[in-house]
Amino acid sequence: MNSELSSSALKHLINIGSELTREQDTTKLLETILTSAKQLSNSDGGTIYSITSNKELKFETLLNDTLNMYMGGTSGKPIPFPTIPMYIDGEPNSNALVAYAAATNKIINISDAYQEGDFNMSAARRMDENTGYRTKSVLTIPMKNHEQEMIGVLQLINAQTEDNEIIDFAPEVEEIIVSLGSMAAIALTNRQLIDDMEELFQSLTRLIARAIDEKSPYTGGHCNRVPELTMMMAEAVCAQNTGPLADFTMEDKDKYELSVAGWLHDCGKISTPEVVMDKSTKLETIFDRIALVDCRIELAKVETKNQYQQRIIDALKEGQPIDSLEAELQQKLEGFDDDREFLRKSNVGGEFMRPEDQQRVADIAKKHKVTIAGHQQDLLTSNEVANLSIAKGTLLPEEREIINHHMVVTIDMLESLPFPKHLRKVPEYAGGHHEKMDGTGYPKGLKRDEMSVPARMMAIADIFEALTAADRPYKPAKKLSECLKIMGFMKLDHHIDPDLFDVFIDQKVYLEYAHQFLDKKQIDDVDLAKIPGYVPPDQR
Repeated sequence: MNSELSSSALKHLINIGSELTREQDTTKLLETILTSAKQLSNSDGGTIYSITSNKELKFETLLNDTLNMYMGGTSGKPIPFPTIPMYIDGEPNSNALVAYAAATNKIINISDAYQEGDFNMSAARRMDENTGYRTKSVLTIPMKNHEQEMIGVLQLINAQTEDNEIIDFAPEVEEIIVSLGSMAAIALTNRQLIDDMEELFQSLTRLIARAIDEKSPYTGGHCNRVPELTMMMAEAVCAQNTGPLADFTMEDKDKYELSVAGWLHDCGKISTPEVVMDKSTKLETIFDRIALVDCRIELAKVETKNQYQQRIIDALKEGQPIDSLEAELQQKLEGFDDDREFLRKSNVGGEFMRPEDQQRVADIAKKHKVTIAGHQQDLLTSNEVANLSIAKGTLLPEEREIINHHMVVTIDMLESLPFPKHLRKVPEYAGGHHEKMDGTGYPKGLKRDEMSVPARMMAIADIFEALTAADRPYKPAKKLSECLKIMGFMKLDHHIDPDLFDVFIDQKVYLEYAHQFLDKKQIDDVDLAKIPGYVPPDQR
């Protein structure tokens, strides 16, 4: 190799090395390795292969200048050739040059494929017959990782002079390509290690989300649906070219960061007691205590019957009429049944409980007495009265605090992790989905201008998923139009970001989500004019 060529090749190798270390996409990386090898060797064509888990060579990118052929890689044209086994019956596959090179870890430099006697070149001949091409010089370089495992093969075809005359791959050219192959193997291994670590990390985030969803039969799927809806929101907002969010953009790495936050947004619920998380009725603890109330009512009815039967017996002995006593008893028994039915209905959480109904619960508790173990007591305990009087949902204020505490735990857990630079906003994004734009949310009471746009996106996603969820025991599945109406009022009350909500409606993100995750019975026609606070784009 003359000094001019050596100097030029060295500079080229240095530049290629820098390029290889920068490339983050494995497909592009493989293609860059091949194109760089072609340039350094001035070869007419080449192919780069990866090694599959079952020891087969997979075509990644195929190039040939004479045939104007470019397949695989980033070309968008799939390579139609099947994978090539490295071994046949446990022996190196000598029917394919690349397979043999990989199986034996040998560099193979052939001057003329048609004159080659040591290797079966029938595949190259068949290809030439179909294309009119003439394969002559061939250089095949196996590539191994740091653990000496075969990870790929680089094959170049027909080295050329500057006048396009086909020549052998000279020893100095082979040396350069081997050096490139070593650099490429390092870059490819690093990329694969990074990809493997990212895949493992993503799997762990989904594992945590699945564990949270599995904790409760009533919120199963929430941790899976929220990140999906959040990313739908992100795509819609990035597509905006008008309005307040027209300049907002997210790169792929930013979207990945938001997706990770979505999967981990409720990780703190791992510390929330199931007895609170799964409280499907107001009286539920380990079991639904409405059954105890039923038993007490039955005891009270028996006591009342016994009392009246004694009075009836006494009246009969004295020859007095008993009609009024029997009617009075029947009225009291019907009152018990009526109160029991009312308490059963009150035990089911709802969106609102009237003050008069709350008062009736308290009155029933005092009105009926029951004797247990010789002691007379009110029909309902003070704790049962408090639970049955819950105005919305099934949780007492102190239980709501326990649920809300999951956000503090989420933030603490995520902030304790040494996230790399491109994921350092995950705690902020995940920790803000219960904040409100007016500062009345939790856990930090942040206001709109204290929250990032992605964090505000997740807040909308979390709310909409909860509103549309069909697996909540304390409420029936809502229609799409009803959910949007509620969110419209939340916009007016400054609980959710108004601009993001407009995008949510403008871009029909709600409909995309509905078709993917909601029951068809929930998807009704939405009259945008009836959504509180929503103004069409042409009227803003």
